[in-house]
Amino acid sequence: MPASPIRKLMPYANAAKAAGKHVFHLNIGQPDLPTPQHALDTLKQTKIETLAYSPSEGYASYREALAGYYATCDIQVNAEDILITTGGSEGINFAMMSCLDAGDGVIIPEPFYANYRGFSQAAGVIVQPITASIETGFALPPIAAFEEAIQENTKAILICNPSNPTGYLYSEEELLQLKEIVLKHDLYLIVDEVYREFTYDGKKHTSVLSLDGLEQHVIVIDSISKRYSACGARIGAMVTRNTEVRHAALKFAQARLSPPSLAQILGESLVSTPPSYLEDAITEYDKRRKLTVKRLQAMDGVTCPTPGGAFYVLVELPVDSTEKFCQWLLEEYDRDGKTLMMAPGSGFYSTPKIGDRQARIAYVLNEDDLNAAMDCLEAALKAYQSS
Repeated sequence: MPASPIRKLMPYANAAKAAGKHVFHLNIGQPDLPTPQHALDTLKQTKIETLAYSPSEGYASYREALAGYYATCDIQVNAEDILITTGGSEGINFAMMSCLDAGDGVIIPEPFYANYRGFSQAAGVIVQPITASIETGFALPPIAAFEEAIQENTKAILICNPSNPTGYLYSEEELLQLKEIVLKHDLYLIVDEVYREFTYDGKKHTSVLSLDGLEQHVIVIDSISKRYSACGARIGAMVTRNTEVRHAALKFAQARLSPPSLAQILGESLVSTPPSYLEDAITEYDKRRKLTVKRLQAMDGVTCPTPGGAFYVLVELPVDSTEKFCQWLLEEYDRDGKTLMMAPGSGFYSTPKIGDRQARIAYVLNEDDLNAAMDCLEAALKAYQSS
């Protein structure tokens, strides 16, 4: 299993904190916004005598509530199309294990969420990467590149929309291009839509579940972690209209018995969260996005695309290795007792060396902390280059 670029430097961060340094955590997508209070209150007020297993597919009432939520997003699915998972991560794992056998290939545009590689390795699945370019803001690579990558063992394409780690938002036109190649080669299309709501500049998210003709090909992964700032609940969903895929995934779900019962109660309550909660969250993240991008683009030697969604940006820094630089930040550097933690970019690529000068930044801190972190990064780059 590959180490997580998001968490593997934590021992250095912990040592920096023990030495009295303040560490700005830009490495992980942990929202600082409050979880909706009404859902927490529902959980507190639920009377439980025996905390029992739930059904392996999740509580029926929660799945029905989720189907209602999807309807508000112009996605028409039934409760039977939804399998509740232990976080979106388990949903990705179930999708891979259900749709691909060991030795099969999955095409993933890189850079991609680092755990896709870990889940692929655990399943014996071969990642067939197609590299997106920072010069295009990490837009979907040309369809010709997909055609070239498809081999006899290729069974699926996997994307994240909006993207973690780049924040790129795939347009409907790009998704229709993927639809064409998926139908042409009879592939599965697995789409991680965890950041569905977080889009900016008037852009709208298009779910692949809303595209006609892909009913038997599409598997969508979802989660309450980022939408409702409830990462610790570990509740996600795998959504597909393909009955055979659902039946296969249910076997894996039965093997792990059930998703967390308490967290499903929380999740069901979260479905009724007023729209104003997400509207306010999107407004707040947009402010942070603009601040972060403005600061990064003003730094000498830094390449920073403007993300259209999620709350990440993947930047190129004027260093030879962000792996070494990010460790140096935690081990040797501080500015007035403060330093920062980022995720080295190489961990988001399958192809060696491409991401060596890149780093993922999660703009999940308040604006004052983000400004202080950017001050720290700007000074650190100058100090590192002169050392």
